[in-house]
Amino acid sequence: MTDAEHLLWRHLRAHRLGGHKFRRQQPLGPYVLDFVHFGARLIVEADGGQHNDSRHDALRDAWLKGQGFRVLRFWNNEILLSTEQVLAVIFEAVASPSPQPSPIKGEGAVLCGARSASPLSPRGRGAGGEGERSARSKQ
Repeated sequence: MTDAEHLLWRHLRAHRLGGHKFRRQQPLGPYVLDFVHFGARLIVEADGGQHNDSRHDALRDAWLKGQGFRVLRFWNNEILLSTEQVLAVIFEAVASPSPQPSPIKGEGAVLCGARSASPLSPRGRGAGGEGERSARSKQ
């Protein structure tokens, strides 16, 4: 794990973020997730510079959304320099239910094209590969 992932994990592990349970380095389909909260169907990814305009990330996020998950992405420096703001965004996302039904639970189709925006900084592209880099789901 990177320094940013270690720092984030210190705050997410052992139900430390409002009593919510996160898992780290969790396999899901063909991917390994940095952090996931299965109850909220929320994935949190910590990204370094190698993720700039990554087509792989766009495909990965689209697949995860198709499985009924929301994806929050933060730059490593955001996590290291603005930890409290990052945690606040994550807590808000966990505390608010996903507006998208879970296709796995037979709750209908997932809305396509939903985008995310970062309250911290623009990151170049959205979770679906366009617009802003996601750090917080618009609801």
